[in-house]
Amino acid sequence: MNHAELIRRTLGQGKGVLRLAPTWVPRPFNRPGRRIRLHPDDYFAMGMERGAIVERWFSSITHVETQGASPNEGMSFVNVDDNPKNTVLFKDFVDVLGAELIGQALMDKYGTWPMYSKFYDYSQPLFHHIHHGEEACKRFGDVKPKHEHYFFPKQYNPHMGEMPVTYFGFDPSVSQEEVKARLRDYTRRDIHITELSRAFRLELDTGWYTPAGVLHAPGSLCTYEPQWNSDVMAMWENVVNGEVFGHESLAGYIPEEEQDNLDVIFDVADWELNTATDYRERFFRRPMLEQEGEGFAQSWICYGNAYVAAKSLTVQPGREAVIADSAAYGCVVVQGHGSFGVFGCESPTYLRYGQLSADEFFVSRDAAAKGVKVVNGSRYEPLVILKHFGPDCGIPQVEAMKRPYPKT
Repeated sequence: MNHAELIRRTLGQGKGVLRLAPTWVPRPFNRPGRRIRLHPDDYFAMGMERGAIVERWFSSITHVETQGASPNEGMSFVNVDDNPKNTVLFKDFVDVLGAELIGQALMDKYGTWPMYSKFYDYSQPLFHHIHHGEEACKRFGDVKPKHEHYFFPKQYNPHMGEMPVTYFGFDPSVSQEEVKARLRDYTRRDIHITELSRAFRLELDTGWYTPAGVLHAPGSLCTYEPQWNSDVMAMWENVVNGEVFGHESLAGYIPEEEQDNLDVIFDVADWELNTATDYRERFFRRPMLEQEGEGFAQSWICYGNAYVAAKSLTVQPGREAVIADSAAYGCVVVQGHGSFGVFGCESPTYLRYGQLSADEFFVSRDAAAKGVKVVNGSRYEPLVILKHFGPDCGIPQVEAMKRPYPKT
């Protein structure tokens, strides 16, 4: 059997549903929050020099952009026969199956699966950083914007970390020159850039949309994060929790000949977005019911943008439901056990590094449209599944996002 035949057979055996293996990602900064259900002995399983494992990526064809990453690091693999040695790159499934897997609309517009999701799990807040805005990405060529959406699931937050507060952008009273004055001193002193920002305390089972071009310093909750296919960033905060970052972090992904040009560095930000006076009204998201029936309910949890979305499905104890969605999606089981399509599913207690799991799936567009049967096998506990989608799923929009920015 050749590679393409194996891929088609696997999709057929799963009746349009693929089982994905856990994809772990280390980072060389911050500290692990230890809430992503990785075994306590395995947080440095990818090498001490790489740092602790602090993220798990879902439905990913995106490579990790950190030094020392292996060629396929960050990319998802499909469980084809319950042998972890035989997993196949999810990207190979996308390349071979194309529209049969992800739908014609995504293939026509993007030529591939355009998003992924993750859990990121740090015990301390991250640095104030930016994913380059749309216009900057066009100027720099190969750099892609990273639009992202946060959701803070209760099931993955038994503790709130050291500071469950996120900074977004800058206070509307702050001038561009004030920010540039701090950045000029990036290699000379602790510039305390967040003194110019604004912060919001994070609330479980809610979320925020963060478009590319907005500075943000995410708080210490374990976060479910659907996002566009990119891992680029630049750090505008130079000292965080005792860690010091150099000029190369500030000038990330900027052409070498422009890396000392402060105006070019500054222009990766969208100033209107960063200083919007109605920031919370535009970008804060509460769950919004999409559909419900006997023993189940499904809500939008990430929405109000043109790129990524997510839903939360809850099936009550002892109940089952056939749930149809309009687009292909990836998903992760965050609570309970039962069955998902033809496969058993369960939310893990602890996973060893390299171990397969029964909590992550990808559903083809046709299977999603027909509906996937979800059965809760527990007598007492809800079965909760988070689903992540690309832009072809009929994302509800938010009225505040459509209006002009208020003048300060």
